[in-house]
Amino acid sequence: MRIPLRARPLLVACAPLLLSGCFHLFGGGGGGKADFKPPRRVDPQDVAVPEGYRIEVVATGLTYPTGVAFDGEGTPYVTESGYSYGEDFAPGRLLRVEKDGRLTEVAKGEHQPWTGVTWHQGAFYVAQGGEQGGGRIVRVTPGGLMTPLVSSLPSLGDHHTNGPVVGPDGALYFGVGTATNSGVVGPDNASMGWLKRNPAFHDVPCRDVTLAGVNYPSANPLASQSGQVLTGAFVPFGTETKPGQVIKGGMPCSGAVFRLVPEATTPELVAWGFRNPFGLAFAPNGRLYVTENGYDVRGSRPLFGAADWMWEVEPGGWYGFPDFAGGKPVDQEWFKVPGGEVPKRVLQEPPGTPPQPVAAFGVHSSSNRFDFSRNPDFGHVGEAFVAQFGDQAPDTGKTMAPVGFKVVRVDVSNGVIEDFVANKDKGSGGPASRLRKAGLERPIDARFEPSGRALYIVDFGVMLVKGKGDLRPFQQTGVLWRVTRATPEAKP
Repeated sequence: MRIPLRARPLLVACAPLLLSGCFHLFGGGGGGKADFKPPRRVDPQDVAVPEGYRIEVVATGLTYPTGVAFDGEGTPYVTESGYSYGEDFAPGRLLRVEKDGRLTEVAKGEHQPWTGVTWHQGAFYVAQGGEQGGGRIVRVTPGGLMTPLVSSLPSLGDHHTNGPVVGPDGALYFGVGTATNSGVVGPDNASMGWLKRNPAFHDVPCRDVTLAGVNYPSANPLASQSGQVLTGAFVPFGTETKPGQVIKGGMPCSGAVFRLVPEATTPELVAWGFRNPFGLAFAPNGRLYVTENGYDVRGSRPLFGAADWMWEVEPGGWYGFPDFAGGKPVDQEWFKVPGGEVPKRVLQEPPGTPPQPVAAFGVHSSSNRFDFSRNPDFGHVGEAFVAQFGDQAPDTGKTMAPVGFKVVRVDVSNGVIEDFVANKDKGSGGPASRLRKAGLERPIDARFEPSGRALYIVDFGVMLVKGKGDLRPFQQTGVLWRVTRATPEAKP
Protein backbone atom coordinates (compact mmCIF):
# COMPACT_ATOMS: atom_id res chain seq x y z
CA MET A 1 0.00 0.00 0.00
CA ARG A 2 1.27 3.42 -0.93
CA ILE A 3 -0.53 6.52 0.31
CA PRO A 4 0.70 9.84 -1.10
CA LEU A 5 0.61 12.49 1.60
CA ARG A 6 -1.78 14.80 -0.21
CA ALA A 7 -4.22 12.16 -1.40
CA ARG A 8 -7.47 11.64 0.49
CA PRO A 9 -7.18 8.31 2.37
CA LEU A 10 -9.19 5.52 0.74
CA LEU A 11 -10.26 2.25 2.30
CA VAL A 12 -8.32 0.20 -0.23
CA ALA A 13 -4.89 -1.34 -0.32
CA CYS A 14 -2.92 -3.78 -2.40
CA ALA A 15 0.66 -4.87 -1.80
CA PRO A 16 1.23 -7.97 -3.94
CA LEU A 17 4.97 -8.09 -3.25
CA LEU A 18 4.40 -8.34 0.48
CA LEU A 19 1.11 -10.09 1.10
CA SER A 20 -0.64 -13.14 -0.24
CA GLY A 21 -3.78 -11.23 -1.19
CA CYS A 22 -5.21 -7.77 -1.77
CA PHE A 23 -7.80 -5.87 0.20
CA HIS A 24 -10.92 -4.93 -1.75
CA LEU A 25 -12.85 -1.69 -1.48
CA PHE A 26 -16.24 -3.20 -0.75
CA GLY A 27 -15.77 -5.64 2.10
CA GLY A 28 -18.86 -5.08 4.21
CA GLY A 29 -17.93 -2.89 7.14
CA GLY A 30 -15.35 -2.75 9.90
CA GLY A 31 -13.09 -5.44 11.22
CA GLY A 32 -14.71 -5.70 14.65
CA LYS A 33 -17.88 -7.28 13.30
CA ALA A 34 -17.18 -10.93 14.05
CA ASP A 35 -18.02 -13.78 16.36
CA PHE A 36 -15.49 -15.13 18.82
CA LYS A 37 -15.38 -17.75 21.52
CA PRO A 38 -12.25 -18.16 23.69
CA PRO A 39 -9.61 -19.43 23.73
CA ARG A 40 -7.83 -17.55 20.99
CA ARG A 41 -5.90 -19.64 18.50
CA VAL A 42 -2.48 -18.35 17.38
CA ASP A 43 -0.54 -19.54 14.34
CA PRO A 44 2.29 -17.59 12.62
CA GLN A 45 1.43 -19.42 9.38
CA ASP A 46 -1.65 -17.20 9.12
CA VAL A 47 0.48 -14.02 9.08
CA ALA A 48 2.17 -12.65 5.97
CA VAL A 49 5.61 -11.03 6.21
CA PRO A 50 7.95 -9.84 3.43
CA GLU A 51 10.24 -12.34 1.78
CA GLY A 52 13.34 -12.90 3.88
CA TYR A 53 11.55 -12.31 7.21
CA ARG A 54 9.81 -14.61 9.64
CA ILE A 55 7.32 -14.11 12.47
CA GLU A 56 6.96 -16.17 15.65
CA VAL A 57 4.97 -16.16 18.87
CA VAL A 58 6.80 -15.08 22.04
CA ALA A 59 3.98 -15.09 24.61
CA THR A 60 0.21 -15.59 24.76
CA GLY A 61 -2.58 -15.19 27.32
CA LEU A 62 -1.99 -11.47 27.94
CA THR A 63 -4.90 -9.26 29.01
CA TYR A 64 -5.02 -6.00 27.04
CA PRO A 65 -1.25 -5.60 26.53
CA THR A 66 -0.19 -2.14 25.34
CA GLY A 67 3.60 -1.85 25.32
CA VAL A 68 6.92 -3.68 25.40
CA ALA A 69 10.37 -2.66 26.67
CA PHE A 70 13.66 -4.44 27.28
CA ASP A 71 15.89 -4.42 30.35
CA GLY A 72 19.69 -4.24 30.34
CA GLU A 73 19.90 -7.94 29.47
CA GLY A 74 17.48 -7.63 26.56
CA THR A 75 14.64 -9.43 28.36
CA PRO A 76 11.21 -8.22 27.19
CA TYR A 77 8.68 -6.75 29.63
CA VAL A 78 5.06 -6.03 28.73
CA THR A 79 2.46 -3.67 30.19
CA GLU A 80 -1.08 -4.96 30.59
CA SER A 81 -3.46 -2.05 30.32
CA GLY A 82 -5.93 -2.95 33.05
CA TYR A 83 -8.65 -1.23 31.03
CA SER A 84 -10.29 -1.58 27.64
CA TYR A 85 -12.91 0.46 25.85
CA GLY A 86 -16.09 -1.38 26.60
CA GLU A 87 -15.61 -0.41 30.26
CA ASP A 88 -13.74 -3.55 31.29
CA PHE A 89 -11.39 -2.95 34.22
CA ALA A 90 -8.62 -5.19 35.57
CA PRO A 91 -5.37 -4.38 37.41
CA GLY A 92 -2.67 -2.71 35.35
CA ARG A 93 0.47 -4.85 35.37
CA LEU A 94 4.11 -4.93 34.30
CA LEU A 95 5.13 -8.48 33.34
CA ARG A 96 8.48 -10.05 32.56
CA VAL A 97 8.39 -12.45 29.61
CA GLU A 98 10.53 -15.47 30.37
CA LYS A 99 12.44 -17.37 27.69
CA ASP A 100 9.80 -20.11 27.62
CA GLY A 101 6.97 -17.58 27.25
CA ARG A 102 5.86 -17.70 30.88
CA LEU A 103 4.75 -14.37 32.39
CA THR A 104 6.09 -13.15 35.74
CA GLU A 105 4.38 -10.23 37.44
CA VAL A 106 6.75 -7.42 38.40
CA ALA A 107 4.30 -4.70 39.44
CA LYS A 108 0.53 -4.19 39.68
CA GLY A 109 -1.60 -1.13 40.35
CA GLU A 110 -4.38 1.29 39.50
CA HIS A 111 -4.68 4.43 37.34
CA GLN A 112 -5.54 2.24 34.37
CA PRO A 113 -4.98 2.01 31.45
CA TRP A 114 -1.23 1.46 31.56
CA THR A 115 -0.42 2.54 28.02
CA GLY A 116 3.29 1.99 27.57
CA VAL A 117 6.70 1.40 29.10
CA THR A 118 10.35 2.21 28.49
CA TRP A 119 13.63 1.22 30.16
CA HIS A 120 16.21 3.80 31.17
CA GLN A 121 19.23 3.65 33.45
CA GLY A 122 18.23 0.58 35.44
CA ALA A 123 14.48 1.16 35.82
CA PHE A 124 11.20 1.05 33.92
CA TYR A 125 9.06 4.10 33.30
CA VAL A 126 5.36 3.42 32.80
CA ALA A 127 2.60 5.69 31.53
CA GLN A 128 -0.49 5.10 33.62
CA GLY A 129 -3.33 6.43 31.50
CA GLY A 130 -5.59 7.43 34.37
CA GLU A 131 -9.16 6.66 33.27
CA GLN A 132 -9.76 6.60 37.00
CA GLY A 133 -7.63 8.76 39.30
CA GLY A 134 -5.87 10.76 36.58
CA GLY A 135 -2.76 10.03 34.56
CA ARG A 136 0.68 9.40 36.00
CA ILE A 137 4.24 8.67 34.98
CA VAL A 138 5.78 6.17 37.41
CA ARG A 139 9.23 4.71 37.89
CA VAL A 140 9.28 0.94 38.49
CA THR A 141 12.37 -0.89 39.71
CA PRO A 142 13.08 -4.44 38.51
CA GLY A 143 11.99 -5.50 41.98
CA GLY A 144 8.56 -3.92 41.51
CA LEU A 145 8.88 -0.75 43.63
CA MET A 146 6.70 1.98 42.06
CA THR A 147 7.43 5.69 42.53
CA PRO A 148 5.12 8.28 40.92
CA LEU A 149 7.05 11.06 39.17
CA VAL A 150 4.09 13.00 37.74
CA SER A 151 0.48 12.74 38.92
CA SER A 152 -2.98 14.26 38.30
CA LEU A 153 -2.61 14.48 34.53
CA PRO A 154 -5.95 15.32 32.80
CA SER A 155 -6.68 11.84 31.44
CA LEU A 156 -10.15 11.02 32.76
CA GLY A 157 -11.84 11.12 29.35
CA ASP A 158 -11.74 9.47 25.94
CA HIS A 159 -7.94 9.51 25.68
CA HIS A 160 -5.20 9.01 28.19
CA THR A 161 -1.59 9.57 29.23
CA ASN A 162 0.59 7.86 26.61
CA GLY A 163 4.22 6.93 26.09
CA PRO A 164 6.81 7.37 27.49
CA VAL A 165 10.05 7.42 25.51
CA VAL A 166 13.53 8.66 26.38
CA GLY A 167 14.99 11.43 24.25
CA PRO A 168 18.62 12.05 23.26
CA ASP A 169 18.72 14.59 26.09
CA GLY A 170 17.93 11.91 28.69
CA ALA A 171 14.48 13.37 29.42
CA LEU A 172 11.22 11.42 29.36
CA TYR A 173 8.71 12.41 26.69
CA PHE A 174 5.04 11.48 26.89
CA GLY A 175 1.66 12.48 25.50
CA VAL A 176 -1.70 13.36 27.03
CA GLY A 177 -4.78 12.90 24.86
CA THR A 178 -7.94 14.98 24.77
CA ALA A 179 -11.06 14.39 26.84
CA THR A 180 -13.32 14.44 23.80
CA ASN A 181 -13.58 13.54 20.14
CA SER A 182 -13.42 17.13 18.86
CA GLY A 183 -13.47 19.58 21.76
CA VAL A 184 -17.13 19.33 22.88
CA VAL A 185 -18.35 17.02 25.65
CA GLY A 186 -21.39 15.06 24.46
CA PRO A 187 -23.54 11.95 24.91
CA ASP A 188 -20.82 9.81 23.30
CA ASN A 189 -18.70 10.49 26.37
CA ALA A 190 -21.49 9.10 28.54
CA SER A 191 -21.58 5.91 26.46
CA MET A 192 -17.82 5.62 26.96
CA GLY A 193 -18.43 5.70 30.71
CA TRP A 194 -16.48 8.70 31.94
CA LEU A 195 -19.07 11.52 31.73
CA LYS A 196 -21.16 9.98 34.50
CA ARG A 197 -18.04 9.40 36.62
CA ASN A 198 -16.66 12.91 36.03
CA PRO A 199 -19.47 15.21 34.81
CA ALA A 200 -17.35 18.38 35.17
CA PHE A 201 -14.41 17.08 33.12
CA HIS A 202 -13.56 18.67 29.76
CA ASP A 203 -10.63 19.59 27.53
CA VAL A 204 -8.08 22.10 28.84
CA PRO A 205 -6.07 24.21 26.35
CA CYS A 206 -2.38 24.73 27.00
CA ARG A 207 -2.59 28.43 26.15
CA ASP A 208 -5.44 30.96 26.30
CA VAL A 209 -7.96 30.51 23.47
CA THR A 210 -10.86 32.71 22.37
CA LEU A 211 -14.09 30.95 21.50
CA ALA A 212 -16.42 31.64 18.58
CA GLY A 213 -19.47 30.94 20.75
CA VAL A 214 -20.51 27.83 18.81
CA ASN A 215 -22.73 25.56 20.92
CA TYR A 216 -24.11 22.11 20.12
CA PRO A 217 -27.49 20.68 21.16
CA SER A 218 -27.68 17.14 22.48
CA ALA A 219 -29.72 14.87 24.67
CA ASN A 220 -28.80 14.94 28.35
CA PRO A 221 -27.69 11.50 29.52
CA LEU A 222 -27.14 12.87 33.04
CA ALA A 223 -30.78 13.81 33.57
CA SER A 224 -33.53 11.47 34.73
CA GLN A 225 -35.95 13.05 32.24
CA SER A 226 -35.46 13.56 28.52
CA GLY A 227 -34.46 16.98 27.28
CA GLN A 228 -31.78 18.83 25.39
CA VAL A 229 -28.83 20.95 26.52
CA LEU A 230 -26.34 23.17 24.72
CA THR A 231 -22.58 22.64 25.13
CA GLY A 232 -19.65 24.66 23.83
CA ALA A 233 -15.96 23.81 23.46
CA PHE A 234 -13.50 23.55 26.36
CA VAL A 235 -16.29 23.68 28.98
CA PRO A 236 -18.21 21.08 31.01
CA PHE A 237 -21.18 19.27 29.51
CA GLY A 238 -24.32 21.43 29.39
CA THR A 239 -22.38 24.72 29.50
CA GLU A 240 -23.01 27.33 26.81
CA THR A 241 -20.26 29.60 25.51
CA LYS A 242 -20.32 33.11 24.02
CA PRO A 243 -18.45 34.75 21.13
CA GLY A 244 -15.21 36.26 22.38
CA GLN A 245 -15.18 34.19 25.56
CA VAL A 246 -11.63 33.49 26.67
CA ILE A 247 -10.74 30.07 28.04
CA LYS A 248 -7.61 30.30 30.13
CA GLY A 249 -4.83 27.88 29.34
CA GLY A 250 -3.73 25.55 32.10
CA MET A 251 -0.93 23.18 32.95
CA PRO A 252 -1.03 20.29 32.67
CA CYS A 253 -3.30 20.51 29.64
CA SER A 254 -4.87 18.00 27.30
CA GLY A 255 -3.89 17.09 23.75
CA ALA A 256 -0.19 17.75 24.25
CA VAL A 257 3.32 16.30 24.36
CA PHE A 258 5.40 16.90 27.49
CA ARG A 259 9.01 16.54 28.57
CA LEU A 260 10.19 15.54 32.04
CA VAL A 261 13.84 16.22 32.73
CA PRO A 262 15.79 14.03 35.18
CA GLU A 263 15.00 14.68 38.86
CA ALA A 264 12.05 16.95 37.96
CA THR A 265 8.42 16.40 38.98
CA THR A 266 6.83 19.13 36.85
CA PRO A 267 6.63 18.37 33.13
CA GLU A 268 7.47 20.97 30.48
CA LEU A 269 5.22 21.55 27.48
CA VAL A 270 6.79 20.52 24.17
CA ALA A 271 3.88 20.99 21.73
CA TRP A 272 0.08 21.01 21.82
CA GLY A 273 -3.05 20.90 19.68
CA PHE A 274 -3.03 17.12 19.21
CA ARG A 275 -6.19 15.02 19.52
CA ASN A 276 -4.52 11.88 20.84
CA PRO A 277 -0.71 11.69 20.55
CA PHE A 278 -0.53 7.98 21.27
CA GLY A 279 2.79 6.92 19.76
CA LEU A 280 6.10 8.74 20.33
CA ALA A 281 9.52 7.78 19.01
CA PHE A 282 12.85 9.39 18.22
CA ALA A 283 14.37 8.83 14.79
CA PRO A 284 18.06 7.95 14.38
CA ASN A 285 18.74 11.65 13.69
CA GLY A 286 17.31 12.58 17.10
CA ARG A 287 14.06 14.12 15.82
CA LEU A 288 10.82 13.41 17.74
CA TYR A 289 7.90 11.93 15.80
CA VAL A 290 4.33 11.40 17.02
CA THR A 291 1.34 9.46 15.71
CA GLU A 292 -2.04 11.10 16.23
CA ASN A 293 -5.43 9.34 16.22
CA GLY A 294 -7.80 11.41 14.06
CA TYR A 295 -11.38 12.55 14.70
CA ASP A 296 -14.32 10.15 14.72
CA VAL A 297 -17.87 10.40 13.38
CA ARG A 298 -19.48 10.57 16.81
CA GLY A 299 -20.66 12.95 19.48
CA SER A 300 -22.13 16.43 19.21
CA ARG A 301 -19.42 17.58 16.77
CA PRO A 302 -18.68 14.64 14.45
CA LEU A 303 -16.04 14.98 11.73
CA PHE A 304 -15.95 12.75 8.67
CA GLY A 305 -12.94 11.46 6.75
CA ALA A 306 -10.21 12.46 9.22
CA ALA A 307 -7.13 10.29 8.83
CA ASP A 308 -4.57 9.37 11.45
CA TRP A 309 -1.35 11.35 11.12
CA MET A 310 2.36 11.17 11.77
CA TRP A 311 4.04 14.43 12.77
CA GLU A 312 7.61 15.58 13.15
CA VAL A 313 7.32 17.61 16.33
CA GLU A 314 8.61 21.16 16.52
CA PRO A 315 8.97 22.46 20.10
CA GLY A 316 6.35 25.11 20.84
CA GLY A 317 4.18 24.13 17.89
CA TRP A 318 0.38 23.96 17.78
CA TYR A 319 -1.03 21.08 15.71
CA GLY A 320 -4.63 22.12 15.13
CA PHE A 321 -7.03 20.56 17.63
CA PRO A 322 -9.97 21.17 17.56
CA ASP A 323 -10.32 23.23 14.35
CA PHE A 324 -7.76 21.60 12.04
CA ALA A 325 -7.11 18.02 10.95
CA GLY A 326 -3.82 17.15 9.32
CA GLY A 327 -3.12 20.84 8.77
CA LYS A 328 -6.49 21.47 7.08
CA PRO A 329 -9.29 23.59 8.59
CA VAL A 330 -12.33 21.47 9.43
CA ASP A 331 -14.91 23.94 8.06
CA GLN A 332 -14.95 22.48 4.55
CA GLU A 333 -16.82 19.81 2.59
CA TRP A 334 -13.98 17.34 3.13
CA PHE A 335 -14.98 16.82 6.78
CA LYS A 336 -18.78 17.05 6.41
CA VAL A 337 -20.71 14.01 7.62
CA PRO A 338 -22.89 12.76 4.73
CA GLY A 339 -26.33 14.32 5.13
CA GLY A 340 -25.03 16.80 7.69
CA GLU A 341 -23.65 20.32 7.65
CA VAL A 342 -20.13 21.57 7.08
CA PRO A 343 -18.41 21.64 10.50
CA LYS A 344 -17.93 25.00 12.20
CA ARG A 345 -14.78 26.20 13.88
CA VAL A 346 -15.13 26.63 17.63
CA LEU A 347 -12.19 29.04 18.02
CA GLN A 348 -12.47 32.69 17.01
CA GLU A 349 -8.82 32.71 15.95
CA PRO A 350 -6.38 29.80 15.79
CA PRO A 351 -3.56 30.07 18.33
CA GLY A 352 -1.04 29.23 15.62
CA THR A 353 -0.54 27.83 12.16
CA PRO A 354 -0.43 24.03 12.17
CA PRO A 355 2.27 22.40 10.04
CA GLN A 356 1.75 19.66 7.48
CA PRO A 357 1.99 16.04 8.68
CA VAL A 358 4.75 13.68 7.60
CA ALA A 359 2.30 10.94 6.60
CA ALA A 360 -1.43 10.20 6.45
CA PHE A 361 -2.73 6.78 7.52
CA GLY A 362 -6.09 5.22 6.68
CA VAL A 363 -9.23 6.76 8.21
CA HIS A 364 -10.03 4.97 11.50
CA SER A 365 -6.87 2.80 11.25
CA SER A 366 -5.91 3.71 14.85
CA SER A 367 -2.22 4.04 14.02
CA ASN A 368 -0.51 3.84 17.37
CA ARG A 369 2.89 3.12 18.89
CA PHE A 370 5.93 2.73 16.67
CA ASP A 371 9.70 2.55 16.46
CA PHE A 372 12.46 3.30 13.96
CA SER A 373 14.75 0.70 12.43
CA ARG A 374 18.43 1.37 13.23
CA ASN A 375 20.16 -1.85 12.23
CA PRO A 376 21.01 -2.77 8.60
CA ASP A 377 20.72 -6.45 9.57
CA PHE A 378 16.96 -5.90 9.91
CA GLY A 379 16.72 -3.45 7.03
CA HIS A 380 14.81 -0.24 6.28
CA VAL A 381 17.05 1.88 8.49
CA GLY A 382 15.45 5.21 9.31
CA GLU A 383 11.92 4.05 8.52
CA ALA A 384 9.16 3.92 11.15
CA PHE A 385 7.26 0.70 11.89
CA VAL A 386 3.75 1.55 13.09
CA ALA A 387 1.25 -0.77 14.80
CA GLN A 388 -2.32 -0.25 13.59
CA PHE A 389 -4.95 -1.29 16.14
CA GLY A 390 -7.67 -1.26 13.50
CA ASP A 391 -11.06 0.38 13.13
CA GLN A 392 -13.80 0.35 15.72
CA ALA A 393 -16.61 0.80 13.18
CA PRO A 394 -19.44 1.60 13.57
CA ASP A 395 -18.63 3.11 16.97
CA THR A 396 -16.17 5.62 15.47
CA GLY A 397 -17.76 5.86 12.02
CA LYS A 398 -18.66 3.60 9.13
CA THR A 399 -16.07 1.92 6.92
CA MET A 400 -16.53 0.04 3.66
CA ALA A 401 -13.94 -2.55 4.67
CA PRO A 402 -11.67 -3.27 7.64
CA VAL A 403 -8.96 -0.64 8.13
CA GLY A 404 -5.68 -1.33 9.96
CA PHE A 405 -5.12 -4.55 11.94
CA LYS A 406 -1.49 -4.75 10.78
CA VAL A 407 1.97 -3.20 11.01
CA VAL A 408 3.06 -0.75 8.33
CA ARG A 409 6.35 0.97 7.64
CA VAL A 410 6.68 4.68 6.87
CA ASP A 411 9.40 6.42 4.92
CA VAL A 412 9.35 9.70 6.84
CA SER A 413 11.29 11.45 4.07
CA ASN A 414 8.37 11.27 1.64
CA GLY A 415 5.32 9.98 3.56
CA VAL A 416 5.08 6.69 1.66
CA ILE A 417 3.41 3.92 3.70
CA GLU A 418 3.74 0.22 2.92
CA ASP A 419 2.34 -2.89 4.59
CA PHE A 420 4.92 -4.90 6.53
CA VAL A 421 3.01 -7.49 8.59
CA ALA A 422 -0.64 -8.39 8.00
CA ASN A 423 -2.93 -11.39 8.02
CA LYS A 424 -2.97 -13.64 4.99
CA ASP A 425 -6.25 -13.16 3.20
CA LYS A 426 -7.74 -12.98 -0.27
CA GLY A 427 -10.79 -11.05 0.85
CA SER A 428 -11.29 -7.71 2.53
CA GLY A 429 -8.76 -8.12 5.36
CA GLY A 430 -9.21 -7.49 9.05
CA PRO A 431 -8.35 -9.27 12.30
CA ALA A 432 -8.03 -13.01 12.73
CA SER A 433 -11.40 -13.23 14.51
CA ARG A 434 -13.13 -11.86 11.41
CA LEU A 435 -11.16 -14.08 9.04
CA ARG A 436 -11.68 -17.17 11.21
CA LYS A 437 -7.94 -17.68 11.30
CA ALA A 438 -5.18 -17.53 13.92
CA GLY A 439 -3.11 -14.50 13.00
CA LEU A 440 -3.06 -10.89 14.19
CA GLU A 441 -5.92 -9.24 16.06
CA ARG A 442 -5.14 -5.65 17.07
CA PRO A 443 -1.46 -4.57 16.99
CA ILE A 444 -0.93 -1.64 19.35
CA ASP A 445 2.86 -1.36 19.72
CA ALA A 446 5.86 -2.14 17.50
CA ARG A 447 9.26 -1.92 19.19
CA PHE A 448 12.78 -3.04 18.30
CA GLU A 449 14.84 -4.85 20.94
CA PRO A 450 18.18 -3.23 21.86
CA SER A 451 20.25 -4.79 19.07
CA GLY A 452 17.71 -3.74 16.46
CA ARG A 453 17.66 -7.19 14.88
CA ALA A 454 14.14 -8.12 16.01
CA LEU A 455 10.86 -6.21 15.92
CA TYR A 456 8.39 -7.07 18.70
CA ILE A 457 4.68 -6.56 18.05
CA VAL A 458 2.26 -6.16 20.94
CA ASP A 459 -1.16 -7.52 19.94
CA PHE A 460 -3.91 -6.16 22.24
CA GLY A 461 -6.17 -9.13 21.60
CA VAL A 462 -9.77 -9.60 20.54
CA MET A 463 -12.14 -6.63 20.76
CA LEU A 464 -15.39 -6.92 18.85
CA VAL A 465 -17.67 -4.02 17.95
CA LYS A 466 -21.24 -5.22 17.79
CA GLY A 467 -22.83 -1.80 17.34
CA LYS A 468 -22.68 1.85 18.27
CA GLY A 469 -21.34 1.97 21.82
CA ASP A 470 -21.22 -1.83 22.04
CA LEU A 471 -17.55 -2.82 22.38
CA ARG A 472 -16.72 -6.30 23.65
CA PRO A 473 -13.10 -6.96 24.64
CA PHE A 474 -11.84 -10.39 25.68
CA GLN A 475 -9.30 -10.89 28.43
CA GLN A 476 -6.32 -13.24 28.04
CA THR A 477 -6.33 -12.96 24.24
CA GLY A 478 -3.28 -10.68 23.89
CA VAL A 479 -0.12 -11.90 22.16
CA LEU A 480 3.52 -10.82 21.88
CA TRP A 481 4.98 -11.54 18.42
CA ARG A 482 8.56 -11.23 17.11
CA VAL A 483 9.70 -10.53 13.54
CA THR A 484 13.31 -11.26 12.50
CA ARG A 485 15.29 -11.41 9.29
CA ALA A 486 15.36 -15.05 8.26
CA THR A 487 18.38 -14.68 6.04
CA PRO A 488 20.52 -11.54 6.55
CA GLU A 489 21.71 -11.66 2.94
CA ALA A 490 18.14 -11.50 1.58
CA LYS A 491 17.00 -8.16 0.22
CA PRO A 492 13.79 -6.75 1.80
